[in-house]
Amino acid sequence: MSDILPFLKSLISVSGLSGYEAPVADLISAKWIPLADEVTRSRLGSVHGLKRGLGGAKISRPSILISAHMDAIGLMVSRIADGFLHITHIGGIDPRVLPGTPVIVHASKTDEELYGVIVMPPANLLPEGKGSGVIGLQYLLIETGLAPKEVEKRVAIGDRVSFATEPVEMAGGCISGHTLDNRASVAALTICLEELKNKSHVWDVWAVASVQEEVTAAGALTSAFQIRPTIAVAVDVTFGKGTGASGYETFAIGKGVTLGISPSIHPFLYKRFKEVAERFEIPVKDETMPEYSATDADMIQLAADGIPTMVIGIPERYMHTPVELVSIKDVQRTGRLLAEFAASLEADFMNKIAWD
Repeated sequence: MSDILPFLKSLISVSGLSGYEAPVADLISAKWIPLADEVTRSRLGSVHGLKRGLGGAKISRPSILISAHMDAIGLMVSRIADGFLHITHIGGIDPRVLPGTPVIVHASKTDEELYGVIVMPPANLLPEGKGSGVIGLQYLLIETGLAPKEVEKRVAIGDRVSFATEPVEMAGGCISGHTLDNRASVAALTICLEELKNKSHVWDVWAVASVQEEVTAAGALTSAFQIRPTIAVAVDVTFGKGTGASGYETFAIGKGVTLGISPSIHPFLYKRFKEVAERFEIPVKDETMPEYSATDADMIQLAADGIPTMVIGIPERYMHTPVELVSIKDVQRTGRLLAEFAASLEADFMNKIAWD
């Protein structure tokens, strides 16, 4: 099985906030070039890797699109006062975890990266009733250590701020760090491309590292419209079991991946994934999503005249925090499942598919 850990560490050591994905996109493109027949970018910046199939003429060959979003949640400078940076959010962030978090301020005036830390004022200096319990994002600040005039020379309103927590290998084969949502899935998709180098597959396989999933899902929607795949799969993280999160909507870390069941998921694709997982002894769990899947799949299925779509989930603890955690084994299982599924697609697969 692929040793994906070094690449995954590099993925969660660079920035790439929603709408500003270039640093991580460059890293992914460089990794995919030896693994795909073509690597390109969409107009919005999503990375497209094409692995051509062996079946029939190019113009008539069916294709599968596998999407894993590469963008990250983060922060943006909303105001500068007395040398401190006031912030707002890019994507969904829980302010409970922010105080004390190391960050990188991407200072646009000098094109440099400034180290900072998120701090909160003393409770007695906050408005009445705001100094106890969880401190709201509007009261949190970034300290850079610079004098006020130096801050104003370097930082502008709208500058983005990314987490600077380092990747940490944990006991039990886990890794912790920021942005594993959803670069763990990008790593899994990379494993899929590596596996397909040694497999025959009839269908074209499009690997897509999509942009802006955390804010609009525009990357997946526009890439699906551009590529017009026959079917699609969205790969994302899902909620891992842990203290205070052990109900039916959570899944054990290191025990396998999830198969989505949702109105936005085609039941025939779910059935085939289930069969492939059983054939290759890849442990999977059913994940019910009774409304939206809250992944790229929700937008992909709506592209053009409609695309049958599936969702695969990697269990993760502490989602949307600077210390997310996944199992490397689950990442590897996901990559293998994707590759085996793509290789299983027969030339006449679409003649069998039915909504039932």
